[in-house]
Amino acid sequence: MENIDTKELFESEERVSKIADYIISNYARKTHSGEFNAMMCVSSVEMLIRYYELFKKKSSKLKIATIFSYSANEEDKDANGIGELEESDGAHVDESKINKHSRDKLEEFIGDYNDMFDTKFTTKDSQSFYNYYNDISKRVKSKDVDLLLVVNMFLTGFDAKQLNTLFVDKNLKYHGLIQAFSRTNRILNEQKSQGNIVCFRNLKKNTDDAIALFSRKDAKDIILMQPYDDYVKQFNEAFVELIKITPSVNSVDELADEEEQLKFIKAFRELMRLVNILKGFSDFKWSDLSMTEQMFEDYKSKYLDLFEKVKNDRESSEKVSILEDVDFELELIHKDEINVSYILKLLAKYKEADEKDQKAHRDNINNLLNTTPQLRSKRELIERFIEENLPHVNAEDIDAEFDKFWDEERIKELEKIVEEEALIKDEVVSLIDRYIYDERKPLNDEVFNVLENKPKLLERKKVIPRVLGKIMDFVDRFYR
Repeated sequence: MENIDTKELFESEERVSKIADYIISNYARKTHSGEFNAMMCVSSVEMLIRYYELFKKKSSKLKIATIFSYSANEEDKDANGIGELEESDGAHVDESKINKHSRDKLEEFIGDYNDMFDTKFTTKDSQSFYNYYNDISKRVKSKDVDLLLVVNMFLTGFDAKQLNTLFVDKNLKYHGLIQAFSRTNRILNEQKSQGNIVCFRNLKKNTDDAIALFSRKDAKDIILMQPYDDYVKQFNEAFVELIKITPSVNSVDELADEEEQLKFIKAFRELMRLVNILKGFSDFKWSDLSMTEQMFEDYKSKYLDLFEKVKNDRESSEKVSILEDVDFELELIHKDEINVSYILKLLAKYKEADEKDQKAHRDNINNLLNTTPQLRSKRELIERFIEENLPHVNAEDIDAEFDKFWDEERIKELEKIVEEEALIKDEVVSLIDRYIYDERKPLNDEVFNVLENKPKLLERKKVIPRVLGKIMDFVDRFYR
């Protein structure tokens, strides 16, 4: 439209507030429940200050951080996304051109950062500000920061594999647009198969022009994701292919041989990939798909059963299996928020519920135990606690009683491994402690040292992998 004040419109309180609400509401969806993190770029330092204070007011869960240069010329006149500061250059501020208001605000925001991470950075010392710049870079890369607010800084020369989403409320064009969008393109695993760009301004033409300028004219069909409806169609077609192989959930158990199992694994893996993409769209609803969420979860449980079978066969069988080299891509079904603590909270609700609602609570718990990868190794123990201990425990005592049960089971399991494999207990405990602390798989020589009876060279090829597998399963069950 002509003859309207676009600056007034873009900076209106109602619009900015709605954008902040949208980001808070959709942050988990865009970042796969916090598995990744995000950056937001805005048009000026003034707008950054407004957004920061809004986020601080509206959300106590998100860890927000910011950095900007507080020179006199703070408005991003060209709005082209080209920062004056490359990551390799560090943060430099022209002390002769300081805007006092912005500096005071940044000092306040750095104070929030210091409280959050127990640091002592300041704008009043150029070396300290430089150190702040480097520290914030590291914390974004390590995912300690959920959302980083910037004007230009960090839009060039900065790569963080864990950053998958860029929220944009500024005009970007040409190489500035490409540089900014590229902050999300470091592919990490199957779950991060693409970056998310959420634009609060119409940058469609600018995006097409930028891609055409820096690539070939039709490159946008390769670089940009397809529309939501296209992925819905692909999912529904992939679901038909799955049904051809396994018409029902129970038919997975009846697959004749490994070749049939491999077909199922590949077919369901394709559905998982598409769900992973679809969940990144704000419009996503299971009702748009021809497969219900419960059916997807049921098939996922069978998929994980096959994974467990293949994993166990690798350790116990000398027979070569065609499934041995299959990548099950468990990243696609990783749910960080579903852990033992979460299950204990559900158990407390189950315990306090009336008889009519208890079945629904129990079904939900069973479903999570069956379909959450990092809980499957703990499933048998949790189910035993539910059956044997929960009936005699008050809701407020569940955490303490579970900790007691868990410690007892951990000691018994360790004693069992030591006895079965004739291991030196103190050495095993030290090996486990190092494994947990270093997050590094123990070396064969380290495993050999915990064996009480040292096997001959040929025997080691069977004994050491078996013992290592038991130790890793033990740590996965009781410490992860």
